[in-house]
Amino acid sequence: MTDKIHVVVADDHDCVRAGVRSLLRDKPNIEIVGEAADTEGLARLLDACACDVVVADLGMPGPDGDSSAVPLLRRLLRRTLHPHVVVLTLVERAHVLSGLRNIGVTGIVDKRDAIGALLDAIEAVAAGRIYLSEQVQAALATVENASPRRGGAMSAREWEVFQLYVRGLAVHEIATRLQRSDKTISTQKRSAMRKLGLDTEADLIDYATQIGLL
Repeated sequence: MTDKIHVVVADDHDCVRAGVRSLLRDKPNIEIVGEAADTEGLARLLDACACDVVVADLGMPGPDGDSSAVPLLRRLLRRTLHPHVVVLTLVERAHVLSGLRNIGVTGIVDKRDAIGALLDAIEAVAAGRIYLSEQVQAALATVENASPRRGGAMSAREWEVFQLYVRGLAVHEIATRLQRSDKTISTQKRSAMRKLGLDTEADLIDYATQIGLL
C-alpha cells in the first residue's frame, strides 16, 4: 500500500466536518489527522501537526473579528514547504475563485457538487495535480471567456495594500502608513487587482465581501 495522505479539515460547521469524516472514514489511503473550527485553531493545528492536504472553508471566524481564512491560507502557501490546499466552499463568484488559484490553491470544490468530488480533489492535489469541481469550472469559464488570462501571485506588500484599501483607506493614507509614495501604492493596488482578475471597483468590493474582508 502507498503512504497515506494525511488530511487536516477546517470548517466552522460541525455537520460539514462530520460529513467529511464520514466520506473519508473507509478510505485506506487517507487519514484525518486534525480538525479545526476557526482560523486560529487551524493555525495552531498546522504548527503542531504535519499534513499533506488541508481541506478548508473560506468563511470561518478568526481573531479580531475576521471571518476569512484567505489570509491564513495565503501565508501557508507562501512557505517553502507547505501542504496542498483544497477549498470546500459555497462561494461561486468567479473573481473569488480565480483569486484563490492565484494565491496557490490547487483544489476547489463547490459544496453543491457530488460528494465524491472532495475525495477526487484530495487525491489529485496530493499527487501534484489541480482539481476544480464541475460548478467551479463552470464559474471560472465565465471570466476566462470574458477577459484575457490573468496570472501571477500577489506579493506580500500588494496583499497588504489591497486589504487596507478595501477596508476604507485612501491611496494617500496607505502611502503615509507604509511610508511609500502615492504612485507606488497606486501601482501595487492596480497590480493586486490585475492578479485577482478584478477590473472595476465594484469587482473589488464584491471580491472582498465574498472572502470576508468586508
